[in-house]
This record gives sequence, C-alpha cells and structure tokens, in this order.
Amino acid sequence: MDIKDSVHDHIEVRGVATDLLDTPLVQRLRHVRQLGTVTLVYPSANHTRFEHSLGVYHLADEALSHLNVEGQQAERVRAAALLHDVGHAPFSHNVESVVHRHTGKWHDDVHELLESGAVARVLSDHGLNPDAVADLVAGDGKLGQLVSGELDVDRMDYLVRDAHHTGVPYGTIDHERLVRELSFVDGELVLAEGNVQTAESLLVARALMTPTVYSHHTARISKSMLRRGAERLLDATDTTAEAMRRMDDHDLLVALRQCEATAETARRLTERDLLKRAVWAEMGDVPEALLERDHDGIAQAERDIAAEAEVDPADVILDVPSRPEIEETTSRVIVNGEIRPLGDQSTLVGALRAVQRDQWRLGVYAPEDVTERVGHAASRVLGLDIDGSLISDARPGVHTTLDDFHEGSG
Repeated sequence: MDIKDSVHDHIEVRGVATDLLDTPLVQRLRHVRQLGTVTLVYPSANHTRFEHSLGVYHLADEALSHLNVEGQQAERVRAAALLHDVGHAPFSHNVESVVHRHTGKWHDDVHELLESGAVARVLSDHGLNPDAVADLVAGDGKLGQLVSGELDVDRMDYLVRDAHHTGVPYGTIDHERLVRELSFVDGELVLAEGNVQTAESLLVARALMTPTVYSHHTARISKSMLRRGAERLLDATDTTAEAMRRMDDHDLLVALRQCEATAETARRLTERDLLKRAVWAEMGDVPEALLERDHDGIAQAERDIAAEAEVDPADVILDVPSRPEIEETTSRVIVNGEIRPLGDQSTLVGALRAVQRDQWRLGVYAPEDVTERVGHAASRVLGLDIDGSLISDARPGVHTTLDDFHEGSG
C-alpha cells in the first residue's frame, strides 16, 4: 500500500502495518490532533496523531534498513512505530497529566490496549507478541531506543511535521541524514563519527519550537483551561479517567458541553473566548518553593488567590511549568572513536539551557474583566517579585513580545 504524505511524500505500508492500519485503535488517531489546542494559535496546525504515526512508521522502516535489522525483529519495531501513540488521551498531551493522576498511566503505557481486540489479533496473526511490541513502545530494550529515546524517529517526525503544518521554519531538520547516521554500539543507539552538528540540529530545533509553538502563551492558556475542564468532568460525572483516555477530541468536547460544571469551559474553547494572563512571571521572580508544589498545592494556591481577589475560584488558573530541561543533551555521538553524550561535547548546550531558563514563565489566568485584580492578588499570595513580570494582559499599554504577533494571540 502506498500513501501520499505531506512531509515524506510517498510512504509504503507493508507487512503487519497494512493490517494494523484499519484497526479501531489506529483509526481513532485520525480524530486526535497532534498539537492539541495549538490550532488556536496556528490555524493550519490541524494535523493528527494518525498521520504522525505513519511518518514514524516510515522513518522506523528506513532506519531498520540502514541498521540491517530484518525479519520478526524488524516487524516488531514497525508495529511499535505505527502503534506508539495509541495510548494518547484526547488533545494529545493536553490532558495527559489528568489521566495519569487517576490511572498511573502515561501515553506510552499501552500493554493493556494491545493485549486484546483487533490489534492483538493482527499481531498474533503475524507471529508477534503484543507484550513485546508494547515494550518497544515504552522504549525498552535495544530496538526500543528507535521508537522512544533521545534519537528516536518519533522526535524526527514530529519536529518536521509540526514545523510544516504551523508554517514555522524552526523545526526543520535533516531527518534523512539523522536516520542514515544511526548506529548501534554496545547496544546503545548513537550517531556515527562526524555528526555532532547533526545531533545539535535536533537540540536547536526543539529549543526554537518550544517557545514559538509548544509553549506559546495562548496554547498554554487554552491547554490549562482544557485540563481544568477535564478535571471537573471527572469530579462532576461518572466519567472515568480510563474512559476519558479512550475518547477522541470530539468526544471530550461533547462531554464538556453536556456537563453543567464544564459547559462554560467548552463554550470558551469552542468560541476561542479564552482567559487572559493575569501574571506572566519569569523564573527569577518566583519563590523556589512554588516550583515544587504538587497538584493539590497548586489547587490550594488558586483558591487563595481567588479569595484574595474576591472572585469565583473557578475563574483562577495557576500554571506552573516544570523546570526547563533539554532531553536531547543525552543523545550519544561518536567523537574520535569514543561514545560521548552530546551535553559533554557541544558548547551549544550551556547556552540553550540558559535560554530555556530565560524563556520559562509562570502563568496566572483569569477572565479579562478581573485580570488586573487577580494579578495583584496572585503576586501577594504567591510572593512574586513582580518587577520583571507582566501583570494583566488586559490592561491598556502592557508590553508586547514577538509571541504576541502570531495569529490569535491570547
């Protein structure tokens, strides 16, 4: 079977992948957006986990050929590549933390999804063990590094695909060279001699795409609203986290609309009537203890801010990102015949770590008419040093940044 793809041109689907393609688990991914609510910033970012999965399968197939991996081993990897995203909740990563808090499962924990049903039958018909395929999805073992690791084909596809569909050029990488230069040395997936810059391209692409696309402030606001809606849906109805995990984007929006406690969130997301930034604080302005708060601690802080500002607790969202990290720094490259982590070899790593820290922001979001009041209340409750922070997106005369010039900035 030959499929025309917007990124890789022609993708030849064969073997076990041909039969897996039309299973319900894989077809569901047609209705899960790759970038979740980022489409509210970049209108053309409507690509799905389905086409991404095809791209990952294609790059895995090419990598296997270059690595001379054949037979059942190769078929297991091809199956894992096509199935690697079937564990995603609706809107991709946007509500994953909610699901994980209730189920203990991340999107790459797919053992129970593959152990029965149509996918299990297809895998068994091709002589493949579903548990072994699920292990590869989780990145286990030597070949699992191809599917989930620092040099995985998942990353190679989504950076190029996300850049293509958003129109942002920063994610452009030479994925064909990356695939060609992969090698196994003592069971470790590495880039061959002379490819430090090739490895750096992944690092730089991710570092540039994060603030421009993945962590754009409008995407963060809408993601936080969706996450809050998902939490309320679980609290207010008999919907389980396991059931939510198997929804697609449309299912979740319908469920939010039909629940009185979440109908307003659904309306705001559908009509793009988003909350605004009441606070946008740099890392240096945030007390260290606040960065360590768990979900319950953040929820309590939201209630305290609402009480201080005398607004409905439902109108305050506190968004505390995790500390910045660059996973690609542990990618391994061969330099002078020796395997070295990229972080030990590249002088770019230190600079990019500093850039990520500079770009980190804590957000407090609220309806437009109360953002200034909530912003000042938040600064008092959280103990923020507000000199370098934005207080209230809605106040006339606030400063703008390059992020504000993308379509539909919040």
